[in-house]
Formats: sequence, C-alpha cells, structure tokens
Amino acid sequence: MFGNLFEEEEEDGGGFFSSTSSGGRAAKGGDEPPPPRGRSNLCGIKNQGGTCYLNSLLQTLLFTPEFREELFSLGPEELGCLEDKEKPGAKVRVIPLELQRLFASLLLVDQQSASTADLTDSFGWNSSEGTNQHDVQELNRILFSALEHSLVDTSGSTLIHRLYHGTIVNSIVCKECGNVSQRQEDFLDLTVCVCGMSSLEEALWNMFVEEELFEGNNLYRCAQCDKLVTAAKSAKLSKLPPFMTVSLLRFSFDFAKCERYKETGRYSFPFTINLRPFCEQTDAEDSDYSYELFSVIIHKGGCYGGHYHVYIRDIDQLGQWEPPEEERKPKTQKKVKEEDKEVCEPKVQEDDPLSVLTAVIAQEPSKSVLVDQLGQKLMTMIGSSWSKKFRKQFGPIGKFLQSHSDVFMLVSNGTRVALKANLPSPVSEPPSPAEQTTNSDPSTPSDPGAAEPQPGLDQKPQPEQEQGSHWFDLNDSTVTSIRESDIEKQFQGKESAYMLFYRKTQLHRPREALNNPQYKVPLHLIQLAQEKNLKLQQMREKFEATNNTVELRLHLAPSYRLENGALQPISKEQDGSTTLSFDRRKTVGDLRLAIYQMHELWEGDMALTVAKSLPAGLHLYNTIIDDSISLYSAGIQTNSDLFVWNGREVCGATVLTGAEWEPVLLTVVRPFLGEDGEQEVEDPVDCEEGKGGFKDGGTGLKKETRGFAGGSTLGEVKEVLGEPKESLLCQEHKRGEQGAGEGGGASGWRLFPPADMQRTLKELSLKDGDTLLVLEPQSFDSSMFTLNGDVVTVTTPSDCRWLQVEFRPHGGGGAIEEGEKDEERKKIKVPATGNMVQSTVSDRWTAQGNSFHQLFLHFTVGTVPSAGMEMDIIVESTCTVKECLKSMLDAVGLDGTCWHLRRLDWCEEIGEPLMDEGFLKLSVWLYLDPRNNSAVSMETNFDHTDNGHAEEEMPEVVSGGEPRGHSPPLCASSVAELTSVGQVQISDEATLEDLKTQVLTLPALQDMCMPTTAFMRVWQLEGQRLARILRGHQLTLRKLKLTSGTDLCVQQLLKEEDLGPKEVLLNVKMGVPGERCYYSAEELVWDASRDSSPRSLRTCLAAHYGLSPDSLLLAKHQPDKHTWEEISNWNLLIDNNRDFVTLEDEQGQQRLREQAEQRRKGWDFFFDYIISCDTTTLCQGQAGGSDGAGPQKKTGQTKSRKPEVALSINVGVFR
Repeated sequence: MFGNLFEEEEEDGGGFFSSTSSGGRAAKGGDEPPPPRGRSNLCGIKNQGGTCYLNSLLQTLLFTPEFREELFSLGPEELGCLEDKEKPGAKVRVIPLELQRLFASLLLVDQQSASTADLTDSFGWNSSEGTNQHDVQELNRILFSALEHSLVDTSGSTLIHRLYHGTIVNSIVCKECGNVSQRQEDFLDLTVCVCGMSSLEEALWNMFVEEELFEGNNLYRCAQCDKLVTAAKSAKLSKLPPFMTVSLLRFSFDFAKCERYKETGRYSFPFTINLRPFCEQTDAEDSDYSYELFSVIIHKGGCYGGHYHVYIRDIDQLGQWEPPEEERKPKTQKKVKEEDKEVCEPKVQEDDPLSVLTAVIAQEPSKSVLVDQLGQKLMTMIGSSWSKKFRKQFGPIGKFLQSHSDVFMLVSNGTRVALKANLPSPVSEPPSPAEQTTNSDPSTPSDPGAAEPQPGLDQKPQPEQEQGSHWFDLNDSTVTSIRESDIEKQFQGKESAYMLFYRKTQLHRPREALNNPQYKVPLHLIQLAQEKNLKLQQMREKFEATNNTVELRLHLAPSYRLENGALQPISKEQDGSTTLSFDRRKTVGDLRLAIYQMHELWEGDMALTVAKSLPAGLHLYNTIIDDSISLYSAGIQTNSDLFVWNGREVCGATVLTGAEWEPVLLTVVRPFLGEDGEQEVEDPVDCEEGKGGFKDGGTGLKKETRGFAGGSTLGEVKEVLGEPKESLLCQEHKRGEQGAGEGGGASGWRLFPPADMQRTLKELSLKDGDTLLVLEPQSFDSSMFTLNGDVVTVTTPSDCRWLQVEFRPHGGGGAIEEGEKDEERKKIKVPATGNMVQSTVSDRWTAQGNSFHQLFLHFTVGTVPSAGMEMDIIVESTCTVKECLKSMLDAVGLDGTCWHLRRLDWCEEIGEPLMDEGFLKLSVWLYLDPRNNSAVSMETNFDHTDNGHAEEEMPEVVSGGEPRGHSPPLCASSVAELTSVGQVQISDEATLEDLKTQVLTLPALQDMCMPTTAFMRVWQLEGQRLARILRGHQLTLRKLKLTSGTDLCVQQLLKEEDLGPKEVLLNVKMGVPGERCYYSAEELVWDASRDSSPRSLRTCLAAHYGLSPDSLLLAKHQPDKHTWEEISNWNLLIDNNRDFVTLEDEQGQQRLREQAEQRRKGWDFFFDYIISCDTTTLCQGQAGGSDGAGPQKKTGQTKSRKPEVALSINVGVFR
C-alpha cells in the first residue's frame, strides 16, 4: 500500500467540482495543474496514503456499466443537492451524490487522476483514516450496506439487491428416513477457500457438489426420526445474480504458530465459467449460467499490509488500448500489409517540400511528428536541412506549414503536426475527455438516443468479437494496458488475485454506449465537467507559459571591446547586458525578430552566439544558425548568455570562438625593487587584484593579472607582454615541502623550456589563477634569483618579517630566585625586514617596552603572519577585547561580527580565542575523492592511524578508478578517505561563506586550487560518515545548527555549486546492458522545489542521459542492507523481471545472513542457559517435579504493529 518511495499528492485540481478539499493534502508542485490523461485515456484515482483498497473497488464499480448507469439515473429530486447538506433538516444523501460526482470526474474530466477526498469525507472518515490499511473484501460489504441505507425510499433502493444479490440453499438429507431439511442463505459475494485448493472450479466443486457426511461421533439429529442419524449435508446455488463477486480466502491462521499468514500457492481461475453444475435448478439455457471475468483485484504484500491494484476489462471501450511497451518493437511493423506500406511510404520528390514533409509525417506510426523534430527528420530523409534547401524559396518551415493549412494541421496544443487526411491514430494521440466534453452540445439530453452518433460521420465501430476485450491495470494514479495473459501471472505469489468479479454473458451493451463516456451521464454533471476542463486548460496554458519562460542575458556587440583575449564591457559602470524573458518553445527566428524590435537602430546582419562569463571576460562559443528550431532544441536554458553581433568582428577586432579559444586569466609576476628598502607593505586587504592592474607582491616582486586566449602559444604570450625574446618564463613550482625557515618566503619556479614556446596554454594545462614569472637573463645576477637546473628560487628581503627581542634588567645584589628572573625578563616581537638597521630595532623595542598605559600590539588578518603582512596598533591597556577587535578592524577597513582574536605565541602557534562566548571550534577533514585524484596534493604528512575511513551515505561513493573484479564498479558502498586538516574557530554569527574562506587559510589547504568558495562543498560528519551538505552561502552557522565540536568535511569541486534548500544531490549509476553491474557513479543535482514526485526525478534523469522517461527503471540503494528499493511512478510500473542486485550485493547479503546466524546461535546459548537455570530451580522447589518442568520453547520477538481499526461508513437516517 505504501509502494511509492515518494508520496505523490497533487490535490490542486484533483477534486471534482469542489471548492474545498479538506480530506487531501496540498500539492507539492505548488501551482502546477494536474497532468492530463495518459495514452490510455483513462483516469486514475489518487492514493490518500493508504486508500489503494478503496481505489481498486471504486474503479471496479465504475467499469460496471449497469451499476454506474443505475446510479446516474437518480436525480436531485431523490438525492437532494450537496449545496443544501449543511442546512438544518435537509435530507441530502451525500454518499451517492459524491459517488456520482466522482464517477463523472473519472469519465469526463481531462486529468491524470481524481481525488476521493470529498467521498471519504462523506463516509465520516478523518484524516488518519486515509492512511489506515483495510481489507477490500470488508470494504465491499460495508460500502454496499452504506449505499442501501443511503438509497432508502428512492427508486434505487433495490440497486444492490438487483445487481449483486444471490441465494444459497443448504440441505441436510437423513440417510434413514430421507427427510430433507433446507435453509436459505443470502449473499452479495461468494467467499471461497484457497487453502488446499488449486483452482476456483475445485473450490466451487468442494462447496456445492461434494457432500459432507455426519457419521461416527458426528451424527445429525433428525427432526422426523427424533434421534441421531447418519446424514449428508450439501449446498447449491439457488439464485444467480447478474454480477458474481468471488472473494478468495488468501489469509489464514496458523494455530501452531499462533499467527496469520497469506496463501501464496497457485490458484487458477477461468475467464469464463459455467455455474450449472453448482446450481439447484439446471434446466435453463446455458447463457443463464455463463459468466465472464471483467475485474480482478490484486493484493501485493503480506497479511499485515501491502498494496492493492486492479485489472479491469474495458467493456464500453472507453480507453485507448495499445500493446505493452515491450511489444511495441519494430518487429510489429513487419505485419503491416503491403497496401499500408504504400500509404506510409509514398514516393518522395526531394525538390518538392510539400512532398517531403508529407512523406516524413506519413511514415511515422502515429501519423504525426513533434514540431521541434520535423527539421531533423527531414534532414534524415533527404540528407539536407530545410534552411539550406528550401528556406530561400519557401521561407521558414513554420510559415510553410501555416500556408498549407489545407494539408497540415497542428495538434496537441501546437506541439505536433499531422496530415489533415490522416490524423493521429488513437494509439498515439487519443482524444482527451476535454475535447469530447467541450465539443458536445450541453443542451442535448443525456438519454441513449441523444448520445447516438450522427449519420454521415466517419465512425467505424470495432468488430463484435473485439468489443470490450481489452484489459487495463489501474494502479492508483497509473493506468496501463495489459494482455489477458498477464492475468495468469496473478495466480500465485505475494502479488496475487484477491477478489474476482464476473458478469453474465447475457448482459450486452447498447451500440450507443461504446466509446461514449457521456452515455447516461446527467446533464448538470456534463456541464460541470466542461467548466472544469476549461479551467484546467487555462491553468495548464498559464503554467506552460510560465514554466517555459527563460531569462536570457543579451550582450550587444556595441557595448563590448576585445581585450586580453576576451570581451570586456566598454563602460565599467554598465555590464553591457540586457535581460529578456522569452518562451523557449518559440523558434530562434522569433527570438531574432524580438531583438530586432527591441533595437530598431540595429543595422546589418545579426548573429546569435552562445556566450559564457569567465574570469578573464566574456567568451563566445557556437553560433545558432537555424532559425526554424526552438530555443529548447537549441539547448538554450534560463540564464543563458547570448552575444548579439554581426558574426565576424567586434569594434573592428576579429573574435575567435569555440572552446579551444577559451581565455585564461593568469597572474604575471615581474621583479621589482622599491626605492626605500624599509617601505611598509601595502595593507593586505586593500591589495585586491584588478584585471590589468598591478599589485605589490612584496618588496622585490610586482603582480599583474592578464587574460590570454587559450589557443595562444607561450611565445605569443611573451610578445603580448612586450618582453624581449631572450626573456624567460617560469611557472610556479609545487613542491612537497614549504619554504625553509620560520620567516622564509622563498618560492620555487619551474623554467619553461624553449620547446614550450610553441605550445598553447591549453596544451600546457594552464588554468585561471596560475602564475607566470617573467625574468630577464641578467636577473640571475641578483641574489634574489637562483637557478638550479630548471628550477628558479626567488628570495626577497621581505622574507625576514620580525625579530624576537628579549630585555634582561640589571639585577642588584642578593639572591633572586630563577622564577623571579624570568618574570622580570621582557620578550617583545618587533617588526623587522632584512635590511633594517639595529638602531631601528632598538627604537621600536623602546617604544613598545616603555609604554605602561598603552599596549603596542602586532596583528595580522588570517592565520599565521605572512611576509610583510603584519600590522601594528596601539590600544589602551584598559580597553576590552571587543574594543580592541573593533580598532583592528577599523585599521584595516573591515566590518562585520564574524571576526575574533586569538593569541599567537613566539613560535607562531595559534592559541584559544580571547572571547569564547558565541564561538565555535570545528574540526575540519578533507574528503579525498577517488574519482578526482588530483584534487589536492597534501604537502604535510598527516597521521592516518587515528582518522580511519568513512563510508558516505548520501551520495554513495564509488571509486572511479580501476573496477573491482572483471566488471565496472558495483553499487556497493565504497570507502571515502577522510584526512584531518586542522581546526577552525569562528563565530556562530559568521556565514557559511565566511567559514569556507577561513577553512581555505588552513596551512594544509594552502596549495588547493580553488578560484572561489563556490568550488568547495562542506559536509557535516556524523560518526565519520558524510551526513548532510551545508547549503546557503549567506546563512549563519547558528541557523545551520552547528555546535562547537562538530566535525566538518570539505570537498573540492570542479565547478561552482550553490545548492538550494530543495535541490537534492544524487549519486547516479547507469546499469551496464546485459550485465549485473553498473557504470561508474556520477553526481547529479535534482531540483525538487517545483515537483518532488518520482515523475520529476525520472524526467531529470532522462534529460541528463538523453533517454525517454518511460524507458528508465529507478531504484534507491540501501548500502547497509545491500538491497535496492524500487521507485515507482504514476506513469510506469515496476518491472519485476529487472533485478537491481549485483554480485557484490549478494555477497553482502550473504555476510549479513551469516552474522545474523552467529548472533542467533549466541542468543540460543544464552536462552538455553537461562532456561536450564530456571528448570533447576523448579526441580529443587518441588518434590518429584522434574516431570512437570518440561523444556520451554523459545519464542522470538514479534514485530510490534499498530492496533487494527474497524472499518465503518457513517450513513444518515432517511426513513
């Protein structure tokens, strides 16, 4: 009953003609309207959580035409009006009225599923009743009883009795005198035994043919003989109802185990059955005893819970049956007759567009083509596109279709094109109930004659032998076609038949009822259906327009110039872009026309090129040249960047497009010696890198950021920089250890060989943020630069950052303890550079050491002081920590409340925060992704012995390296290696972005290449397992519910990520065809904010892999159990033949079974010991009581279950 992994509730629009839906929950899809009917053209029923048993029975009653029409024949004069049900004294028969509305909704309203909330409200059920599981056989009796009481004193008071009532005659015959004692028994359904039986016929034979003898100790007292005699008991069917309901006793009770169980053995039943052998009167015609099966309610699960669905035969041909998907293969096309092939494959005149398009549409099985796919199919047929062959002469393909409206017509809301002479077949494009209802005349009476087809219409009824022979599976909201052979699969197993519904073969349906859902539906319900369909259509059009509107950023060429290999805005104040909202279902030509209208002064050609903003600037990729395709087909999504230009140049400069010319933003470093050797380093906060600007990289170096085309060679880069040919270029060298010395700022650079001058930046794997050092040959004459092979070492005077000065006061005579001497000594840290004279150091110490009322403090922003980044401040010794912190922040021009102070001892070890209140101490771990081994090279040897490994739960981690065994990586949970990188201390008012920034300052992560904090993902650990992703860059740590001592894990990403609150990170694996294994896992972000149903998940995965949503089977992995949980959907049933379990899963399940067996044996020993002790005690307490203390049976722990609640339906008094 709870088969779906995700709950699908779309209450909006689900109820029929109802302004309130008190019984249902709000739709998760927000304002999304309910989807229209599927290919079957039949409507399902929503599951309120546990009402699948009700849905199955209601669908059976709906597809019992005689019951449905009898119910519709009761008018408001007998039942009353629902609008009057709250009026005092009004007798409104709510249950039949709500049932009428539900049936009308299922027949006429164009929606995928209807709601039973109003009907269950009329039953008197509360919200919890919709989630309780009940037995459908019990509901059948209670619902019929409720209808009988609701229809008292109406023309329908005998409805149930006339259709379902039958009688059984029980007879006992005395073997001595021959006296016959009879008793008549009424029934609405026959309950037959399953246990010990192999078929329905055998069970009926045992009930109504075989006799039960009363003999031996079980004698019968004959009233005529007045003594105990031998007798025979038998039963016969006396009266047969038009509809025979058979309830199978699948659930039995095991008295040995004292528990219920379900009979899952094979139990067959016929499609047609003759009940003559089981009847009392056998002289009538065969047709009076002949029944045919039309509904099978199926139960899947055990005796304490499960799920119901129903197989139903469409007697009135209301649905559009099509072969199951696995049968709709190309092999079926081989059976097409030769004359049909000539029609489907007309002779194509490739120079005539009308002939070509007609042939393209005619060759499709559905006789229609999606408008977006028409151009591609045309190219496949003639080998040339519409734009190249026909556009100049005939214009865009859309206008050509419109100009030939006598041949072509748009269907399915304009998304498909079909031939007027050959409209889409019912198999692929069934007419919706909305069209049937809208086109009907509401003034026409709803009697059979009114529904009779008009003469002259091209309507060909199906042959008589095919009438009502198609079966459908109605599984809550899902309706699919099935074969009769599929019913035989329900003879046995955990998913098996539970109730059978037969109808007399004498019951024939009138011709006018076929394919006519309005047949005998009251006029007022038809009108309400029309209004509902109109409202749904408006909702869908509005939703489609909103859902298909994309926000485009248009970049106009006159606002840009080409600089440093990328396009830069001419005006620094304006970015040169314009936002445009556009329907992605429209064509590129429509977009071009809209841009022309926006910019009337545009002259010349207009090219639309997909662009992307990179760190170096705006770069252009592919140009969209086909005006006939839609934006969706062109791959244009929301927030896409489009560059509008002439397709050749921008401001006279030729622009190189494509991925191979992506610009790279590099940092160029040159030697620089300041005039004053003691000059202070610029404030580190104010030294922001600007594009094309310089930054003081410390005394001795200057930095400049420049952009270069990725396809440029290194030699061309040197020319752009204006460097002579003999100059040298170096790349920063990543070494295994940091620079030597406590104050060492020396860095290593690798010299590019001459052969690399002809290689491009892409070939050299240079990326944004990389640094190039430009040196001239005479630079090695300076002591700053040292060449050792191809490695250049740069050592600047700023490597010396401070000196530790110790003052030892002159002591007088006498003995002074050593501890007192240490207290009198003063150690002061004095800023100093490599070329500072001693007198300056002395002056600085004097200025600090002689201040008694002021403190001279050194501070730096970040973790440990870097070269030249330390600053000084003088504060009063009486000021508070907060005041001191504010003064430091004012000095460097920072604000905010996320900063704090920490002590720094003489060896630069960071101590505890000076203010503990409101601060968090968080341990940080690094997740080493096995699929991205080059994520970060750890330069410090960490101790892995205490860290161990952690298994990730969501997403599931599977190695992307070499597969284990002889197959790709399986879906078992793999180990994710976690390495400790240190701790951070931060205010709980800091944002997540502040936390990421501070994490990047940890020494172990200094060499991690990360352009922005958006390239970092932060996990919260629970027991060394990845538990949840911290999301929301501007959320404070307090709102994220982080506490001191929490373990965090950081993961480097290859692209920016900003997950929203409803975005789900999935670890997806695609199965290898024909093998029990999966390809390597990949991460996928699913936006569940609009719709969190399985349908949305399936659509997301289908779009990612380029597959049809109906062809996907999904399952969620349970790594702890090594099992897979299938994810069902409203438009797809689970394929029971598909086994998701891999060999590794089977091995894991075997290990779990072995562990459980070992635990059981241990408990057996424990219980045996306890029982043995208890038995010994009893023997000692009772004389000769050893016989009375027998062995005690160990009883296992039974699973606790909710108490069963009786099913009831409240009915008013109408007598």
